[in-house]
Amino acid sequence: MRISRASAGLGALAAVIAAGLPALAQERPESILPPGFGDPVTTPPPPVARPTIAPRATPVPRPTVSGTPAVAPLPGDVPTPLPSASPSASPSPTPTVPAIARYRMPDYARRSLALVGVEGSGLPADAFGNADGRRLERLMRRIDTPLASRWLHIGLRRMLLAPLRTPRRVNGADFAAERAWLLLRMGEAPAARSVVQAVDDENYTPKLMQMAMQSALANGDPGALCAIADAAAVRDPERGWTLAQGMCAGITGERAKARAIFAAARRQRVARGVNLQLAQKVAGAGANGRQVITIEWAGVPQLTIWRFGLALATGVEIPPDLLASVGPQVRAWRATSPLLTPAQRAEPAMDAAARGVFSNAALVDLYAAMDEGEDNAAAAQALANRLRLAYTAAGASERLDALKAIWDEPKDAAGRLGRLVLTARAAARVPVGASGADADRLVAAMLTAGLDRSAARWSGTVAAGSPAWAMLALSDPDREGAVTSSSVEGFAGGRRRQMFFAALAGLGRMRAEDVESAAQSLDVRIGADNGWTRAIDAAAFDGEPATVLLLAAIGMQTQSWGGVPPEALYHVTAALRATGQEGLARMIAAEAIGQL
Repeated sequence: MRISRASAGLGALAAVIAAGLPALAQERPESILPPGFGDPVTTPPPPVARPTIAPRATPVPRPTVSGTPAVAPLPGDVPTPLPSASPSASPSPTPTVPAIARYRMPDYARRSLALVGVEGSGLPADAFGNADGRRLERLMRRIDTPLASRWLHIGLRRMLLAPLRTPRRVNGADFAAERAWLLLRMGEAPAARSVVQAVDDENYTPKLMQMAMQSALANGDPGALCAIADAAAVRDPERGWTLAQGMCAGITGERAKARAIFAAARRQRVARGVNLQLAQKVAGAGANGRQVITIEWAGVPQLTIWRFGLALATGVEIPPDLLASVGPQVRAWRATSPLLTPAQRAEPAMDAAARGVFSNAALVDLYAAMDEGEDNAAAAQALANRLRLAYTAAGASERLDALKAIWDEPKDAAGRLGRLVLTARAAARVPVGASGADADRLVAAMLTAGLDRSAARWSGTVAAGSPAWAMLALSDPDREGAVTSSSVEGFAGGRRRQMFFAALAGLGRMRAEDVESAAQSLDVRIGADNGWTRAIDAAAFDGEPATVLLLAAIGMQTQSWGGVPPEALYHVTAALRATGQEGLARMIAAEAIGQL
């Protein structure tokens, strides 16, 4: 990791939390798909058929991509992982293990690189099918974050965490590194660490070592480096491993060894200034640590992942101007960190909820903890009080007033979406048809938590042609009968009407003849052909749900729903439905209406 001259790069590993530092590992990230989403389908829907509409002369433009690089605000901090010197063909063969490694890890306990993952997602183990692993790695590297769709973020996270067979032509550890790298860019620091730790230490490649250090720092968990720091320092030229050896020596109470390592690092100009001070502070926090280190931020031009991770681990406050200079993924890292107080996590957690990192349950738990604590900011405490009223007020009118006060306050789109996530289950407690109910926002709030059947109870009370009516037409899992083209024409809003039609067509909720006529009248060229549409349709036809998710993310890598063409929404929902992911497709479709 380059941390003194050119500033930060990264390094590798994760596994055991060394004694002496508090345990920093979190539980595995909570699944925020509702029950039943992603469950295997006994008889999957038929493959996506080519639309019968003749392609127009002008091809559909490639979906808009945000011009802001995903990790640009952390200059040099998240480099493209380098492949191993000698990548193995898939499935990754079990490498020869030294005798000492066999002593530490019995053969029966060792994990194969042919299947790597953490928790089930409902996807089959062969969700990548026969896809070329090198092509999949290129796709993952091309995905800029955040994505337009919160629900697609959730589906992508679940796939990257799932136990999946390593695709052909790549090494299993290297592919795990690519998965972890994408999760870090998505703001999913605990999930990235879990993927890294799903590989046994003796199977680490240089690429996975890079991502292991990245994930340890993003979680503020330098103790996770200690299991492989010595081996990595020999195999990986990154200078961060030298300092990791010093930190780990201090953590385990070897003060003399730690001092010698840091002295040598200073002489050899491995690190200096705040980078070296933070490493020494981590070492001093270990057993028998007596050295007091004061961190001076004056003159520090940028916040690197090294500085972020070690400051987080040692409780050093990072100046606001440095925090303001980094990307949105760092805000999500802070939101999920148990090392910060609920009050410190509250603001970034709302942004993380809008991105898909935080679920409704996690966000409510955070504000409940704030409601019981002290020293909260006035605005955060006021929000916690309103949330309590939204759940516990005696009358429906009082609960509605509290919900509207929560929803009306934010001025930006991310803030408004975060408030909908916060109030999802409170919205589900409002009696159907309550006087003065804001049905559009009540339905949108419930659907952020996947409460599709709770939302469907409002079907008979919402006005035809309203956003709530359109969201329910897309999200209701028990809906019968097709939506007519005249109903689509009656839905207000030009761009929103196009997205409504594209989603209905992708979900198969319109008759074929109506699809053709509506596509022409609304000028939605779902039959147009380009490289991306061919790729996602082919992945759906071949039954590759994980590949479909990656390609869907390619098509929605833009800052907002305004940048997603209706044609892209059609292909995404159709491909998800064809690969047994209809629940996710319905939520993405309804989200498009609710967020435009």
